[in-house]
Amino acid sequence: MADGGFAKKALADALLTRRSFVKWSAAVGGTAALSGGGAKYGLQWAAPTDAVTDATVIPTGCAHNCGGRCVLKAWVQDGSITRITSDDRPDSFEDPQLRACMRGRSYRRRGYHPDRLKYPMKRVGERGEGKFERVSWDEALGTVASEMQRIKDEYGNEAMLNHYASGGGSALRGSGASGRLMNLFGGSLNYYNSYSTACTGYATPYTLGTSLSGHSRDDLLNSKLILAWGWNPTETIFGTNTQYYLKEARKAGAKTIVIDPRMSMTASGAADEWIPIYPGTDNALMDAMAYVMITEDLHDQEFLDTYAVGFDEDHMPEGVPAGNSYKSYVMGDADGTAKTPEWAEAITRIPRERIVSLAREFATTKPAALIQGWGMQRRAYGEQPVRGGINLAAMTGNIGISGGWGSGAGYCGRGTAVGGLPGGENPVEAAIPVFLWTEAILRGTELTAEEGLVGTDRLPSNLKLIYNCGGNTLINQHSNINRTAEILRDTSLVEFIVVHEHFMTPSAKFADILLPAATQMEQDDLCTTWVWGDSLIAINKAIEPMFESKTDYEICAEVAERLGIGEEYTDGGKSQEDWLREMVAVTAETHPDFPGYEAWRAEGVFVPVYDEPHIAYKEFREDPGENPLETPSGKIEIFSKDLWDQDIENMPAIAKYIPEWEGGPWDELYEQYPLSCMGSHYQRRSHSTYDNIDWMDEALPQRLFMNPIDAEARDLEDGDTVRVFNDRGEVNVPVRITERIVPGCVDLPQGGWWEPDEDGVDQRGSINVLTTERWTPGAKGNPQHTNLVEVEKAS
Repeated sequence: MADGGFAKKALADALLTRRSFVKWSAAVGGTAALSGGGAKYGLQWAAPTDAVTDATVIPTGCAHNCGGRCVLKAWVQDGSITRITSDDRPDSFEDPQLRACMRGRSYRRRGYHPDRLKYPMKRVGERGEGKFERVSWDEALGTVASEMQRIKDEYGNEAMLNHYASGGGSALRGSGASGRLMNLFGGSLNYYNSYSTACTGYATPYTLGTSLSGHSRDDLLNSKLILAWGWNPTETIFGTNTQYYLKEARKAGAKTIVIDPRMSMTASGAADEWIPIYPGTDNALMDAMAYVMITEDLHDQEFLDTYAVGFDEDHMPEGVPAGNSYKSYVMGDADGTAKTPEWAEAITRIPRERIVSLAREFATTKPAALIQGWGMQRRAYGEQPVRGGINLAAMTGNIGISGGWGSGAGYCGRGTAVGGLPGGENPVEAAIPVFLWTEAILRGTELTAEEGLVGTDRLPSNLKLIYNCGGNTLINQHSNINRTAEILRDTSLVEFIVVHEHFMTPSAKFADILLPAATQMEQDDLCTTWVWGDSLIAINKAIEPMFESKTDYEICAEVAERLGIGEEYTDGGKSQEDWLREMVAVTAETHPDFPGYEAWRAEGVFVPVYDEPHIAYKEFREDPGENPLETPSGKIEIFSKDLWDQDIENMPAIAKYIPEWEGGPWDELYEQYPLSCMGSHYQRRSHSTYDNIDWMDEALPQRLFMNPIDAEARDLEDGDTVRVFNDRGEVNVPVRITERIVPGCVDLPQGGWWEPDEDGVDQRGSINVLTTERWTPGAKGNPQHTNLVEVEKAS
């Protein structure tokens, strides 16, 4: 079938999926020639049950870091993929289909894109220019190995970095493959945290002991009220089928309220109410809600007395002066300012009456789940709303019960056990926060514990070599792109960069050696359905690697061979299929209903079914003495004595509202740059992956979203090309004028590929031209939603 517009193609694929109900299995095989990996293992797959095509259908998976991973089915004819469909298994509440979105369904546009990297290349121009020449694999891999050896000999292993990369979300692709290589070669500079969850991963354990504070999603049906605080599963997915469970909860009677600066797709399509809030002021709303609960005696004092410390002066850790409890702060005893709804209205721009009614509704509707999204913790003081949300969950007694939620990070403590590619132990003990890697280039030897350096007092060298395996954080996804590009262009700083990629991404342009990687359709692999969800998806090889591309595992194994550690890397010659069998053996041991390796691959997915939902902290709630939390007190620490003792600036022992730098009218830059700029996740991309796919551009073009009030003040009309700028850079992009965003705030969805013109002005809408490299106080995490900008019509 010829390719048409996205909508026509998606509809045709959807109709065909409904008709065919294609199955393939090891027992009943098709007769078509096998181009993928199944023949190698003695497997055959069935032809479609409808005689509408001669293709065979191979179950595989979509394994990107979009927030969910899904089942794909590749229709293969004469060695080529002719169509992509998705999960067509019987659909049920216990096991809903893992259906792919438009990204996964467009995979042919990605795999057969004319800009696929075809062969190894070496840089011939200035770093970042994107000028390369073709070389042989032998020359390319030899250069990588020799440069790794040189850097190790001259500077030590601490001078090398296996760069943060999430482009490949499966077991054998991406930074896991290169991480094993680096560790076997003597190690590299470690990092901790992530670009996604630095602040929530740091802050949640201070209050709850772990980040496993979420329930399984089927428990949403037991909630009476779901407070989606910046939580947007319709667009960010938050685990395959989370939106489905949210809709089922609403059918069961749950009311859903979304608090967000944007009327997200969750707010517009899966909620009963949207409460718009000025970005970065979440703690002010939380504190005012706490004020209402306290003054109207709506809080669960018995729960707080039993399960928490630090709420009031009667339950404080020893050695802390009076007046430092959360209640004292809220009531103004500590600083003279009561956190009233009137106080919060001026900050959040939410009417005081709605703050009061929201507090009453949340306090009196039981059980209720306060679920936090991760966007609000990617801000200047992102640690604070994480702990503030937990405070409200504790004040209402909604922790440890069915229909409630622990709030904070929200990871679910239940999942399918599966092995992985062993990374091995990194002999280098030193580690930095992941967001500070550019600091390690410029002044690694000067970094201290105050900046997050752990494992050593000082680094012996600045970073000199970067191994980037399937990531775009080297340039596009890191803050302050112009600064980062300037750093990387200087070859006296980082002396060698190797990149594995599918395309000439903005990051790939900064490689010294650029290696073409096979896609997920061109190899055997596996993945789970992200953080939420228990499914184990078989990624079956559908076609042979295109052009001269190799898998990440093959590339790293060949580099290892040249470094004299080939046997160690492959563990005696193991293939990818050998590793997959070992990984799945872990699943078989822990899940008696696992059907076995061959049957799982034939079916394409394994979904364990559980008798009851998982409830975070259930055992603690039932018996806190026998099942204490992993906090120093064993209880919910609304006041953290650990944080008190550390005395970190702007990281108080209780969650507080702290006015952000580059946050609003209180900031000195506001007069010059009066618009708060955030970068939401966009359905057309998985971070920056898929940004170059035409169907995605057709469906959801890159735009700046702006409120009509702000547009009118700037004499802008819908569709105008505008300049979005601050002191760090400028972006030119069309504007979309909409009431679905609060006045004073603009949204430039993150992930657009950086495409500067001759004047350095980005022409494709990359928000990280505008973001800052400044880090948060506790986690040392990224604050990429905290930016002030101005917008004008482009000339």
